[in-house]
Amino acid sequence: MTRPVPNRPGGDPRLDNASRQSLGSAFASGGEHYHAVRPSYPAQTVDFMVPAGTRTAVDLGAGTGLFTRLLVDRGLEVTAVDPSASMLEPLRRAVPSAVVVQAGAEHTGLEPGGFDLVTSAQAWHWIDPDAGSAEAARLLRPGGTLALVWNQLDTSVPWIHRLTRIMHAGDVHAAGTGRPRRRTRAPFGAEQHHEVHWTDRTTPAGLHALMASRSYWLRSGEDIRARMTANLDWYLHEHLGFAPDQAIELPYLTFALRTRRG
Repeated sequence: MTRPVPNRPGGDPRLDNASRQSLGSAFASGGEHYHAVRPSYPAQTVDFMVPAGTRTAVDLGAGTGLFTRLLVDRGLEVTAVDPSASMLEPLRRAVPSAVVVQAGAEHTGLEPGGFDLVTSAQAWHWIDPDAGSAEAARLLRPGGTLALVWNQLDTSVPWIHRLTRIMHAGDVHAAGTGRPRRRTRAPFGAEQHHEVHWTDRTTPAGLHALMASRSYWLRSGEDIRARMTANLDWYLHEHLGFAPDQAIELPYLTFALRTRRG
């Protein structure tokens, strides 16, 4: 029986506080798997996000430290903040020089005014934008920079549209589709945006592992996970014709913004 290809995702997810907390709680476990399967970020994106002269940074929602590592590699003194102990375990091993704080991004408990840069990688949609902006402003020196980034599967590619639907990936941020909506709040000024299209290499097994790192999978029961696995197998092998061990070029779009504290 031929299964219909799911419709492509649409819209830019806007979460209220209750949804944000419920969905984000999925990452209370699974840090090791997340660290193993999620990709890093392009160097040109880091160039855009880190202003010249930056010495100190806070990485909010740092997770397992994929972006924290890039900040440390730039020679910065970095404090990594995340509420999940499971996520912070691999970060401590991968980035031993970072100061690690287990806390929410809206209330870090850090001293005010001590940082040149606040970043959030793949996490700002889990953070209340009003409270998160206020906390970032509190942490920054006057004129400091808040910079946000998302790695997302490039849904401008037709087969990726359908892949994200099957994986319940949520890679539907409004990048490259006209004027992006504002994501930060006062006292931050105008937002500057930056996009990079790039390609990762994976396999069908790698795509299954990537799906298993998503919040929808982590919150689902065995029946839903079995259905998702069957749907992804069908799409990759029967519909697209990938062999079980075939290398797959996986298109990504990395979307970043930066804004200065007034």
